[in-house]
Amino acid sequence: MMWFDKKDQRALFGDIRDEEHLLCDGRVLKVEPEVIMDFRQLPFPDATFSMVVFDPSHLTRAGRDSWLRAKYGILTDDWRDDIAKGFAECFRVLKPGQFLIFKWNETQVRVREILALTGEQPLFGHKSGKREKTHWITFMKRGGMETHYGS
Repeated sequence: MMWFDKKDQRALFGDIRDEEHLLCDGRVLKVEPEVIMDFRQLPFPDATFSMVVFDPSHLTRAGRDSWLRAKYGILTDDWRDDIAKGFAECFRVLKPGQFLIFKWNETQVRVREILALTGEQPLFGHKSGKREKTHWITFMKRGGMETHYGS
């Protein structure tokens, strides 16, 4: 939902789902990834990407036929382990010194619980949305040519 142009050649859109839903207002919601993949086991070699955007489902519960579940998907009962594996995979496929952009909505799970699932430290973040529940958090993978300022 965040992309200006999902067909932009500079980006690769991946999701575990490839599906279509008819919404109650008659609109059609399509989830059409370029690559069907599981973020817990990404099908790419180490250090492939200069930027990774990790936007996993943030829902631990939603009605079986709900609009929210159709649009965002739902986490498994092992969501803590899943998200930890997702972070590890994102950093694995990221080149050293490059950036991971992480998006999380803390309506059901607080962002501090999610950040505890990775040993990496974020550089900065931003809250957005009407109730400021959506967090955009930026990490930089260590091992590059980081510059440290101050003492």
